[in-house]
Amino acid sequence: IQLLNLALLMPCSTMMARCLIFLRLKPQSRTTMAHKEFQIAGKKPGLQVWRLEKMDLKPVPSEAYGYFFTGDSYILLYTTKAPSYYIHMWLGSESSADEQGAAAIFATQMDEFLGGGPQQFREVQGYESNRFMGYFKNGVQYKKGGAASGFKHVKTNDVTAKRLLHLKGRRIIRATEVEMSWDSFNNNDCFIIDLGKDIYQWCGSKCNRYERLKSTTVAIGIRDNERSGRSDLHMVDEGDESDEIIEVLGPKPDIPDGSKDDEADRASKRTATLYMVISDATGSMKATLVSEASPFKQADLLLTECYLLDNQADKKLFVWKGPSANAAERNAAMNAAQQYIKQKNYPMHTQIQILPGGGESTLFKQFFCDWKAKYDTTGPGEAYTIGSIAVVEQIPFDATALHNNQAMAAQHNMVDDGSGEVKIWRVEEGEKVAVEQSSYGQFFGGDCYLILYSYSLGGRRQHIIYIWQGLKCSQGELTASAFLTVTLDDEMGGTPVQVRVTQGQEPAHLVSLFKEKPMMLFLGGTSRKGGQSQPGSTRLFHIRRSTTGATRAVEVEPSAAFLNTNDVFVLKSEGSAFMWRGLGSTEEEEAAAKYVADYLGGSLKEVKEGGEPAAFWSALGGKKEYQTSKSLQNMVKPPRLFGCSNKTGRLIAEEVPGELTQMDLAPDDIMLLDTWDQIFLWIGKDANDVEKKGAPKIATDYVSSDPSGRGPIPVTTIKQGSEPPTFTGWFQAWDPKMGDNVMANFT
Repeated sequence: IQLLNLALLMPCSTMMARCLIFLRLKPQSRTTMAHKEFQIAGKKPGLQVWRLEKMDLKPVPSEAYGYFFTGDSYILLYTTKAPSYYIHMWLGSESSADEQGAAAIFATQMDEFLGGGPQQFREVQGYESNRFMGYFKNGVQYKKGGAASGFKHVKTNDVTAKRLLHLKGRRIIRATEVEMSWDSFNNNDCFIIDLGKDIYQWCGSKCNRYERLKSTTVAIGIRDNERSGRSDLHMVDEGDESDEIIEVLGPKPDIPDGSKDDEADRASKRTATLYMVISDATGSMKATLVSEASPFKQADLLLTECYLLDNQADKKLFVWKGPSANAAERNAAMNAAQQYIKQKNYPMHTQIQILPGGGESTLFKQFFCDWKAKYDTTGPGEAYTIGSIAVVEQIPFDATALHNNQAMAAQHNMVDDGSGEVKIWRVEEGEKVAVEQSSYGQFFGGDCYLILYSYSLGGRRQHIIYIWQGLKCSQGELTASAFLTVTLDDEMGGTPVQVRVTQGQEPAHLVSLFKEKPMMLFLGGTSRKGGQSQPGSTRLFHIRRSTTGATRAVEVEPSAAFLNTNDVFVLKSEGSAFMWRGLGSTEEEEAAAKYVADYLGGSLKEVKEGGEPAAFWSALGGKKEYQTSKSLQNMVKPPRLFGCSNKTGRLIAEEVPGELTQMDLAPDDIMLLDTWDQIFLWIGKDANDVEKKGAPKIATDYVSSDPSGRGPIPVTTIKQGSEPPTFTGWFQAWDPKMGDNVMANFT
């Protein structure tokens, strides 16, 4: 019934056309006959593309992926290894309403055929989502015409081609076919003059090096994919046009300035509105306000309902389908969103994403302050486990393979096994004071420290400066630590990687520097002579070993609420000391606990979880609920990359779409790589002084503007050309000479 109503809503010219669409697209159960193309949908990881031809699905050859006719509509399916599915309905600017309606029906049918779990996206030409554009790292090309005009997708080795492509975009490249005339040119952008046997990349006088480089990848793609390498590539700067170009385009006039990039970076938007959507089989839809402004709470989403999240500031709508919502409402999700756009009089190119419960995107979850993903613990003995989502494969840690496995180095944030040279200074009265080696590994919450780590990699001497900032240190010490870091960086030739660490958020590599000793973190106090404060009579230390084998002993408030069944704790009170062993603790954690007990002094009594004496609970102020859910799985969240700028005085960030590649790093920008528990600031060689000086603030503003409410996390500052494996490992096949190698293709 829902599909029939969708068909009846289409502005077909005759009732017969409506009936034809309905009969061809009538719903089939998964156990009976479905469209023949669905039988091959999602069978293996990767991208599949279909074009709507005469109201039917026709597969597009893989060599034509990324080319779209403006008069057509398409269905795209991307399948991950998990597997999880992403369905995109792409609508050309000149496609008919009939085809657009048919595409919506096919998308709904494919979603149902794949079990109702895919994420659905509505894509409009020129306004595609980052996920969509991420499938085409060399950009997309819009071609004139469509199936109704007899245009076919593939004509390999066509040396008679004659077209002009206008390349627009800095991180997301769109190549649009325009009129072969000088009137189409401007001096801000790059153009490709495709004459079949010869391909000319024309660069305006105001193009920068990065835009030229990205445009080069498009030209190379045309040569290799469309011409099988049979075309010759030529790079042409404005003013150096060859006779062949003049012969085709005529005498060259003055070239005007172009408009500013229509994909200018935008500041992160936090404001959104949440509605509950009620939609029945007749297609009627009612949106009931749940919350006027983000951040929302995950508990706002009932599993039996569907919801619409309106992020109009970024021209995006999200429809969340509860796993227990009725089938009519789930199938009507796309129709409900399109009706909402009409009711609100929003632009028709507003992006729509349909998300099943358990398969939420990162962009959706960022609007919730307390979102718990699969296996994240939500309280004592409780875990949120709905649905299945795609995650980055967890790579086991092996210190002996660190230098040969950059992906492992990146995931575990380990440049090596911590066996290099360590020097530590405490910030004191604006100066750095050397810490005695016997005290290495002990950090007090009232202090700031600089840790210089030196190691060898590939025959080169490398350095890391860790800036450890205690939660109770003074503002003066924070300021001095930043100044002293710059001074130390200059002394080391400006090559060290800088990592700012807030107490309690220490990366695994920093913890590993103290070998067999645990890294001890004290709530307050100071290690400076004569400055120590008197510790409390009762102290509790939480001891945990990471996946890399490094162990931390963190002082916490002496309360039973801080206990965790996965770990070991040392409790020191007047006249007694206990080592509490959780059911999920390890022998290594017990060994570290004995080291802590020796430091604190006193005879240690071992206590197993469940066998605590009354004196133990009394020292903690009585029994309380604590974390009793064992860790189920270590999950790595997919990394996100942003191009950042603060030239206007505020944080401006644009996310780079798709799988990360080295080509995404713009030399004239500062790039921010978010791996969830670590932030990397990559400073390009051509970034301006304002951006370089503002780099730390960029990271601070990015984290503070995150609607999920993440706390302080380590920030690592990296300069182009001095990237450690903890950074390069997030990029497949890192090449230190990438820029030179790309340009070498242009011969």
